[in-house]
Amino acid sequence: SQIKNPGLPAFVWGKLGRYPPWPGKIVNPPKDLKKPRGKKCFFVKFFGTEDHAWIKVEQLKPYHAHKEEMIKINKGKRFQQAVDAVEEFLRRAKGKDQTSSHTSADDKSRRNSSEERSRPNSGDEKRKLSLSEGKVKKNVGEGKKRVSSGSAERGSKPPLKRAQEQSPRKRGRPPKDEKDLTIPESSTVKGMMAGPMAAFKWQPTASEPVKDADPHFHHFLLSQTEKPAVCYQAITKKLKICEEETGSTSIQAADSTAVNGSITPTDKKIGFLGLGLMGSGIVSNLLKMGHTVTVWNRTAEKCDLFIQEGARLGRTPAEVVSTCDITFACVSDPKAAKDLVLGPSGVLQGIRPGKCYVDMSTVDADTVTELAQVIVSRGGRFLEAPVSGNQQLSNDGMLVILAAGDRGLYEDCSSCFQAMGKTSFFLGEVGNAAKMMLIVNMVQGSFMATIAEGLTLAQVTGQSQQTLLDILNQGQLASIFLDQKCQNILQGNFKPDFYLKYIQKDLRLAIALGDAVNHPTPMAAAANEVYKRAKALDQSDNDMSAVYRAYIH
Repeated sequence: SQIKNPGLPAFVWGKLGRYPPWPGKIVNPPKDLKKPRGKKCFFVKFFGTEDHAWIKVEQLKPYHAHKEEMIKINKGKRFQQAVDAVEEFLRRAKGKDQTSSHTSADDKSRRNSSEERSRPNSGDEKRKLSLSEGKVKKNVGEGKKRVSSGSAERGSKPPLKRAQEQSPRKRGRPPKDEKDLTIPESSTVKGMMAGPMAAFKWQPTASEPVKDADPHFHHFLLSQTEKPAVCYQAITKKLKICEEETGSTSIQAADSTAVNGSITPTDKKIGFLGLGLMGSGIVSNLLKMGHTVTVWNRTAEKCDLFIQEGARLGRTPAEVVSTCDITFACVSDPKAAKDLVLGPSGVLQGIRPGKCYVDMSTVDADTVTELAQVIVSRGGRFLEAPVSGNQQLSNDGMLVILAAGDRGLYEDCSSCFQAMGKTSFFLGEVGNAAKMMLIVNMVQGSFMATIAEGLTLAQVTGQSQQTLLDILNQGQLASIFLDQKCQNILQGNFKPDFYLKYIQKDLRLAIALGDAVNHPTPMAAAANEVYKRAKALDQSDNDMSAVYRAYIH
């Protein structure tokens, strides 16, 4: 499959799924990465992103012949940076060629035959070393979102083995010295590109993945296919999807080494309502990744920082919705979510056919269903997308997004979800994400109360709280959450990372969810009482770890 004819590097425009065409270079694939079966394709390294992929021949075009065409249809900043990187590479290569052309014939004649024979071996050694370095870099990781499926499921065996051909990108980054992995352009490549590709219109096929420019971001589409509980369809990544013996479904993301800078922001205008602990971090990351964002907050002063970062200011929720293509909202509770949509100058007044509304608030299923109905009744599109995480994870762009509702809108939000989170799940019809989010927070809130209970019991029985934490951190319960919350308690630092009043609200809603289906939630009910006690002690606006104070007063 490798191209052996000498010549210039094969610079191309490559198209993967719904990505825009991107400049790249055909390179040697790492030895341990097999070529996908039954496909005529080449291994392409994309400029400006460090992404790699096997690209079908029909999805490639020669770089120089189509350069002007591509520059006209893509004006993005990151795209231009990628083109600049290609041109710089070509300039360097041209300079080397000119220098080498001045080498005298005498110099050439002085090279002995043994040196000539050893050169290929030396090149092979270079290539092996470069590939080895690429693997090491992959293991170390450099991207801010270096989240592999292994780390996501730490402590348990992966239920599935990844198929080689299901990873569209290589697991090892190529070496920095491009000359070591240059694949010469051959008559074969030229011939293929001069054929059917000359008239290719870059139309993605139905089998291709949905746009997913950040390979550290995992999308999971959990809408059922014709065989319920057997198989789900995954988007934006080639994912291994199979039924386990138990009948449950597991999805494991393909590995990759590209950095977060490869996100291609949507060209849609984005609105964002609500700049609290979570919303502030989300908006900041949307702006950093090149999205056009208009913001609104009930207290307008909070908008000032984001205006300085490049956001636009909306005077009312209705104005934001009417001027933007997709509007996100993240507010505190069901009442705030309803007021935002149904109140004066609210979201509903700005909705007209085609306008999109994404509610990221953690609310109950009844509330989100009501909001979906009124939005859709005006011709709008609706998606619920509550997030699991805290202020720090929001700032770091590492939230977990649970979405349900309009599947097409979920896909349209791809670059936004990549900017704000590390993982996204699509859970089907409206209400499913709200239920799942409440269950997740019910578990988290109950665990936090148990941590506080254990630390206070240690104290009153004469045991060291620090030693208890050390023991827990060495055991099966060890986690970042456990360590951070215990440190908060030991240091008496309850600066909010997740408001106590909001976790109590979520416990209350989760208990009501259980009541609605006659399912007992005694652990959550007990934890809820402790949080209510903490609220009575004026801990509402402190971090959830301040539930500790309910035990010492």
